[in-house]
Amino acid sequence: MSTAILTGPPVAGSPLEGDLRALGFDIRTAQDPASAAELIAAAPAHERIAVVDPRFVGHRHTLRLALTDPRFPAAAVEGALTAQPAARAALDRAATRVPVGAGSAHLTDVLTGTLTDALERADIGLQRIEPGSLVAAVPLTPARREEAQEAVAAVDEEAVRLRSAVKSRDGFFTTHCISPYSRYLARWCARRGLTPNQVTTASLLTALIAAGCAATGTRGGFVAAGALLLLSFVLDCTDGQLARYSLQYSTMGAWLDATFDRAKEYAYYAGLALGAARGGGHDEVWALALGAMILQTCRHVVDFSFNEANHDAAANTSPTAALSDRLDSVGWTVWARRMIVLPIGERWALIAVLTACTTPRIVFSVLLIGCALAACYTTAGRVLRSLTRRARRTDRAARALADLADTGALAELIARPMRGRGRTGSFLAPVMAFLAAAVLLSAVIFEDDPASWLTVGLACCAALLTGAAVARPLKGALDWLVPPFLRAAEYVTILVLAARSGAHGALPAAFGLVAAVAYHHYDAVYRIRGGSGAPPRWLVRAAGGSEGRILVVTVLAALLTPSDLPLALAVLAGALGLLVLVESIRFWVRAAKTGAPAVHDEGEPA
Repeated sequence: MSTAILTGPPVAGSPLEGDLRALGFDIRTAQDPASAAELIAAAPAHERIAVVDPRFVGHRHTLRLALTDPRFPAAAVEGALTAQPAARAALDRAATRVPVGAGSAHLTDVLTGTLTDALERADIGLQRIEPGSLVAAVPLTPARREEAQEAVAAVDEEAVRLRSAVKSRDGFFTTHCISPYSRYLARWCARRGLTPNQVTTASLLTALIAAGCAATGTRGGFVAAGALLLLSFVLDCTDGQLARYSLQYSTMGAWLDATFDRAKEYAYYAGLALGAARGGGHDEVWALALGAMILQTCRHVVDFSFNEANHDAAANTSPTAALSDRLDSVGWTVWARRMIVLPIGERWALIAVLTACTTPRIVFSVLLIGCALAACYTTAGRVLRSLTRRARRTDRAARALADLADTGALAELIARPMRGRGRTGSFLAPVMAFLAAAVLLSAVIFEDDPASWLTVGLACCAALLTGAAVARPLKGALDWLVPPFLRAAEYVTILVLAARSGAHGALPAAFGLVAAVAYHHYDAVYRIRGGSGAPPRWLVRAAGGSEGRILVVTVLAALLTPSDLPLALAVLAGALGLLVLVESIRFWVRAAKTGAPAVHDEGEPA
């Protein structure tokens, strides 16, 4: 149990102690600043501790926001602060350094404010909570206390809590068609003790059942699949709203939510392709399914790379960004621009309706067209922003882009003699990455027989260009395009070689291989975004890196007969998937056990 220390005797009639106990705190009362410092030092070092002024007047949810949010090592609101184990040493030092005696009343009268200022100066990641329409006050006179209590009574705390459970930035479909009722489902789950991870798992199982229904290939199965996919999305919204409603953020929950979103969508693609095959179709629907997965994954790589390149850049402004801000002031343009990018809500609604009413071939065709238009819109805007932005990229951003590039031992070997040559910040890196993709894809697409040793030779040339692309720190204006170019080259090479082999089962095996590789790339993104760094280099080298995997696939295509290629791709997919999945699970379970900072997405248009 966490400990809450009141900095003085409780105020008669105050609900403060009851609120703190309801939030899971064991209460200790200090008589003066010196005894408060003693109680702080005596509290178990592995537990959260809160320091609260007994005169505090405010809503219980204000205390919940300030004292129980697991994302922050320390947080404060007027009259209350909290420190998790990572910030306990700073709090202990601050408490022992508060002067007592003559002339120190201004520091000890509101001790929580003095400690909060000290923690902020210590730069340990203190988060000051803005209560908004909720109340947080430390009234020093009876009249002020009565005014604060009237302000508390005037606000519907539960209504505020329900509103805050919904993302501040979400798509049109989610905002207007899902959130108006899913927030109440989140409250229902909270009152019955359900956790966000349980709701996330229920969403995954629902989507997998939907994929199974689609795999039947019958009209009834397709209708059921569309309905279940929408239900899965409702649960997907509910898990995040439950986390915000009850502040049940966690490292494991963030990983499960992000990973399961990808697993649900791509498993559903596979179910549609299986249903088309069972309904009398051929493997070409698998090509459409794989194309949709590749396009969606590359869109995400563009999002992640651009954001990582710019999130901590200095002088991060541009005329394009200014224009975007001006458009945000016009209400209807906000919703139009959010819908154009086809975020997860609009995309899943489109897939569900088309599944129920049409055929898998039409579903994938419309999805490919919509996602392609969305990709052109977002990528063009980001290129314009990058070219007109006077931003200085940081070393951290360059490392993140290098990690997202996912180059292996071969590219490292090629890049080693090139390091230090050329000018950092030029367009050389994206040009080299583009040429690597162009050389490789022109061969596999336009050669009469792409399963040849000529293709292997061109894959070696692409590896040389890849090494040149990552030889220097990726700090250029368009260097964030390097990872998307390399992803497109790898994924499309696998798709085209499998499709042009003509072997039955090659495309489903290629789908599995791309899914395994895509999981590895998503896992790298979630580690970087969570502040844990990229996957270990031994894993990247063992997985071959993008250039190594391309070489392996092209060699297999040249060496084996078309009938043997599906089995080879399936074995490669299984081995690679097992390797990255086991390491990923090990990492995230360990991160959760060791108290890694909880993260939570508040607006990615996935």
